[in-house]
Amino acid sequence: MLFKRPHFKEYVMARLVSVAVFIFVVFTIFFLLLVPDENVALLSLSLLGLGFSVFIFTVYRGAKRMQKELNLINEYLENLGNLDKVDTFEYKAHFFTQEFEDINQNLIKTLSSSKKREDVKQRYNAKLKLKNRQRGDMISAIAHEFRNPIASIMGYAQTLEDDKEIPAVLQEKFLNKIYNNGLKIEALLSRLVLWNKFESGEATLHPSTFDFYTLAEEVKVSLSDKYPQREIILEGSSYTVEADRTLLEVVLKNLIENALKYSKDLVQVVVNKEQISISDKGAGISSSDIEKVTKKFYRSGTHNWDNSMGLGLSIVKSILTMHRSKLEIESEEEKGSTFSFVILDK
Repeated sequence: MLFKRPHFKEYVMARLVSVAVFIFVVFTIFFLLLVPDENVALLSLSLLGLGFSVFIFTVYRGAKRMQKELNLINEYLENLGNLDKVDTFEYKAHFFTQEFEDINQNLIKTLSSSKKREDVKQRYNAKLKLKNRQRGDMISAIAHEFRNPIASIMGYAQTLEDDKEIPAVLQEKFLNKIYNNGLKIEALLSRLVLWNKFESGEATLHPSTFDFYTLAEEVKVSLSDKYPQREIILEGSSYTVEADRTLLEVVLKNLIENALKYSKDLVQVVVNKEQISISDKGAGISSSDIEKVTKKFYRSGTHNWDNSMGLGLSIVKSILTMHRSKLEIESEEEKGSTFSFVILDK
């Protein structure tokens, strides 16, 4: 490219010097023709040349400063494409003219606004990545939880299909296995539906007045039938609350069933006005996991603590939060855990 645009300082100086030379030549001719005294003419021309030199130098300094300000403004504009530098950029420049100062301030506002939008975009992208990762974790958890009961149903059904001579007693046993695994799948689906309601904000409380101790007795009977070889000890006293009975039943079932799954000894449930607690003598939870087990999709390899698709304790936490309560966890590895919360009486 043969032609290169001049910089601001070069352009101003070229035009100024051209005009100054032209004016100086005109005045030189004028003085030589009209001033008879040659010494006076030369002195006048010298003073005129000195005046032009001072004027040109002054304009040069001003043009140089204005070029520097234009370069600074141009640097601001370049930062619009690289917002990572915005926070470290020097904005306290003092400009020669009010117009440049106004441009500077407007560019600073534009850069700040662009930076804020970029920060919002990055936070949104981070949340989107987290959601996508959680969705992947959820699909993985669902596949993991559903695989065993589905495989059992298919296996027992295939056996019944292939062997028509299976004794009636064994047929009944296989059918019970199929039925129980079907119940497990139904429970998993119900948990997913409930979790989805909490995620979408559609979950609402339907309070009623009931005896919390009676609810605990019903949950105990239900889980005793499901775990006939295990012992659940219920202690406490009767007291009336006004809360969502269905959701609190979910809380009790989740906590007691977790205790049954992850321990071999008896499970103790204490119900009174001061506190509802569920204790076991199982594997316990490490101190590093206690703060994590109530998070969605959290899964730990320690003692096979999988938190029921990573949703069980997350749902418990959400339900208790809706009841203005909080799940407290005390645990020691190889000694057991205690999960407790408080529901205010009526």
